[in-house]
Formats: sequence, C-alpha cells, structure tokens
Amino acid sequence: MASQTIGFAVSDEDRERLDRLVEHFGGGNRSAYLRATLKVMESLLRAERLRELQAANHRRLAERGIAPEDLPDLIRDAYKGASG
Repeated sequence: MASQTIGFAVSDEDRERLDRLVEHFGGGNRSAYLRATLKVMESLLRAERLRELQAANHRRLAERGIAPEDLPDLIRDAYKGASG
C-alpha cells in the first residue's frame, strides 16, 4: 500500500486531546488513528445522508397525505397487487 506524508496544524489546546485519542484508538500511531477516524467519519457521513433522505421522503409523503405509519400496509398491498 502506497502512502504519502501530509501535514496539518493542531492548536496547542487540541494537542493533548489528539495525543490521548491517538494513544487510545491508534496505539500511539497517528497513521493508525487517522485510518480509524476515517472509518468513523465515513459512517457518520452515511448516517447524515440517510437522515436527509428520510426527512425528504417524509416531506414527500406528507405532501401526498400519507402518514409514515401507513407505509407498511401500503407496501404490503402493493406487493399483493404485483404478485396477483
């Protein structure tokens, strides 16, 4: 795996926090910590996107007069209609 060293600035007040997190999550290795952090941040990004999609879909349903609790029955009826 190819790698490249990159630099970034950390304020003095954040340095202690960073060092503590690097020790805990990266075993003292900043690169390992960054890899672990990337996974977490990607997961948070996916969760944020899912919340946005859910909110948009709830707005669309509301515009059509459909309550979220009505969905299971509507979906079940749609499947029954498609197979019958």
